[in-house]
Amino acid sequence: MKTNAWREDQEYLTLVGDLLAQPAVQKLANYTQHHHSDRLQHSIAVSFDSYELAKKMHLDYQSVARAGLLHDLFYYDWRTTKFDLGSHAFIHPRVALRNAEKITPLNEMEKDIILKHMFGATLALPKYRESLLVSLVDDYEAEHEFFGPARQKVEAWYRRVKVRMSF
Repeated sequence: MKTNAWREDQEYLTLVGDLLAQPAVQKLANYTQHHHSDRLQHSIAVSFDSYELAKKMHLDYQSVARAGLLHDLFYYDWRTTKFDLGSHAFIHPRVALRNAEKITPLNEMEKDIILKHMFGATLALPKYRESLLVSLVDDYEAEHEFFGPARQKVEAWYRRVKVRMSF
C-alpha cells in the first residue's frame, strides 16, 4: 500500500470516516503492532488494501473496509499480555468484536470478518469470501510491516553492490 493512498480515496473515506473519527479507533495509534508499525497504521493498511481488492473482485467492499479497520480494536500489548482462556490469536478477535459493537452497528458479514480474521492461526472458518480476503490481507500486511525495514536494508545493500560492480 502506498502509505497515504487511502487519504486520497474519497469513497473509502466516506465509508470509514465516521470510524476514523472515533477516539476508540484513534487510540490504536498508541499501540505497537508489528514492531515497525502502530495498530492504527496496520488497521488502515488492512482495511484499505482489502477494500481495493474487494472492489476489483466485486465483493462487499463496504463491509470489508469497515470491518478491516476494526479487526484489531483491542488495547493491550499482545506480546506481553497472556490469557487463561486461550492464545492471543483466539482471544483478540472476540475482544475486537465486542469493542467494535460499542462504537458502531455491525452487519453479520462485518462480525464474521472481525471474528475470523485469524483464520489459519485458528480453526475459525470464514463464512464469507470477504472474511477470507481480510484474513489474507491481514497476514500480508503483518509480514510486510514486520520484515519491511529488513527488506529495505537488503535492497539498499544490493543497489550499492550493483553500482560498485558496474564499470
